[in-house]
Amino acid sequence: MLISREFDYAIRILRALCGKGRRTVGEICDVEHIPQAYAYKIIKKLEKSGVLSGHRGKQGGYELATPLSEVTLYGVYQAVEGRLYINQCLKEGYLCPNNVGGQACNVHRALDGLQEEFATRLDSVNIQSIL
Repeated sequence: MLISREFDYAIRILRALCGKGRRTVGEICDVEHIPQAYAYKIIKKLEKSGVLSGHRGKQGGYELATPLSEVTLYGVYQAVEGRLYINQCLKEGYLCPNNVGGQACNVHRALDGLQEEFATRLDSVNIQSIL
């Protein structure tokens, strides 16, 4: 699956915070129907990427650290999933037996082009525009 549950939950977490100010993980999970175990893991990744900021204490919770108009689908994907690969053969360091003499096979080249197009398309959609 190219669009994982974690990526979907990350977008929903951002939706729960859009225009709402600071919310606790429990509030986010209640609104978006996300299991808390997933939410904590994803929120930490979004916080590390600079999209969210967390606050401790009685008035604690999470809020947007970056306007969603500046956050793209690709940025969220990278924050939670890492680099986008649509096929194992596109990963750096993968030794494909179908590559001959250091040249990628035609399938690899076609998939590489599709991967670039998909990444570019994801990067052209900001989160604010889909919420």
